[in-house]
Amino acid sequence: MKPLSPTDQLFLWLEKRQQPMHVGGLQLFSFPDDAPDDYVAQLADRLRQYTKVTPPFNQRLDYRFGQPVWVEDEHLDLEHHFRFEALPTPGRVRELLSFVSAEHSHLMDRERPLWEFHLIEGLGERQFAVYIKVHHALVDGVSAMRMVTQMLCQDTGERDMPPIWAMPPRPSREKDDGGPSLWRSVGHLLGESGKQLGTVPTVARELLRTINDARKDPAYSSIFHAPRSILNQKITGSRRFAAQSYCLSRIKGVCKAYGTTVNDVVMAMCASALRSYLMNQDALPEKPLIAMVPVSLRKDNSSGGNQVGVILASLHTDVTSPVTRLMQIHEDVKAAKDRYAHMSAEEIINYTALTLAPAAFNLLTGMAPKWQTFNVVISNVPGPRETCYWNGATMDGMYPVSIAMDRLALNMTLTSYGDQVEFGLIGCRRTLPSLQRMLDYLEKALVELETAAGL
Repeated sequence: MKPLSPTDQLFLWLEKRQQPMHVGGLQLFSFPDDAPDDYVAQLADRLRQYTKVTPPFNQRLDYRFGQPVWVEDEHLDLEHHFRFEALPTPGRVRELLSFVSAEHSHLMDRERPLWEFHLIEGLGERQFAVYIKVHHALVDGVSAMRMVTQMLCQDTGERDMPPIWAMPPRPSREKDDGGPSLWRSVGHLLGESGKQLGTVPTVARELLRTINDARKDPAYSSIFHAPRSILNQKITGSRRFAAQSYCLSRIKGVCKAYGTTVNDVVMAMCASALRSYLMNQDALPEKPLIAMVPVSLRKDNSSGGNQVGVILASLHTDVTSPVTRLMQIHEDVKAAKDRYAHMSAEEIINYTALTLAPAAFNLLTGMAPKWQTFNVVISNVPGPRETCYWNGATMDGMYPVSIAMDRLALNMTLTSYGDQVEFGLIGCRRTLPSLQRMLDYLEKALVELETAAGL
């Protein structure tokens, strides 16, 4: 029995019919060269033999003394979680994205472990797909990426590889004392050496500086300053998923031409795509849209610990020139990173929590529409750098499928894989009609920057 943390409980509390709180991932594979035509059916038969399910995939929700806890499901029905399916003819990417859109709209049964694994055949010429969805209370986006990556390998000849639900459990980094999650959270907040309390002077100073900057510059991307937008309406439970790959060398070419980062160019692409989409809907706000962007603050090659901050960045969607927009985004992000440069990890966490508190209150209650802190989430989750294989099949692409919420109808998440950048857009089908056109606008945005740079 393992109590849920307050954050994990929040994902359960937020969930409702129009707001499923699971994350997902779509992977595309090509058959091994020597594989028979029924390779996927044979693969499905092998996967069904992995009946020993390992944590966290063998855990279901239960309630003890009124509090949610994870307990082992002693009657787990693998057929419910592992599903072998086929796309309708003609089996194009369009049919695959429609399948994911529909599946990502469905709530999962809380009486069972909160995950599904879909093995999908009938896609194009000797290709198949895997779509995995897991409740956000069970894993976060980074953990999900690590689990999927652990399932893969860099050896095209390796076979009999277990699926994600049968992987050896990863060793826990923290000792679980089994105590109530509330008290563990209080202990973390206070810190063994008073680290959290020691952040108050710096956090207060930076928060005051942020507010003062906002007073001096009306366009400053700070708290309370995101414009009203169709992106921030109440949503339905129906989803539209759109995905596209872009060559990383193209994006790096633009980076080199303008002295920016990959993340800057990606944000500029998203900004231009949003501008085009909203203009065609006759719904582009006069003021620039604001994005909530997780950014890496790591200054070395270490892998331990969390060194990630969240910034609020203007997308400058009121600017006509794509190059000017890119450079202004670059300056905004650089200024935000410079703000964090002299702050400790604890100070960054607490500063972020305070600046995003108005957004959280509005998202949870809808009672403060004027406290529109940001309009859209643009998130970048690092993926494998080398070509990956699974049971001899080459992984051609991996696309994140995230969460849309009331007053946050669009989530733009991307991941890196080898020499590709994979975009996954998830949105409310009714609130944001024809969302798939955003893929064309993303391509147009990149071409505009390449053309301006003479590439």
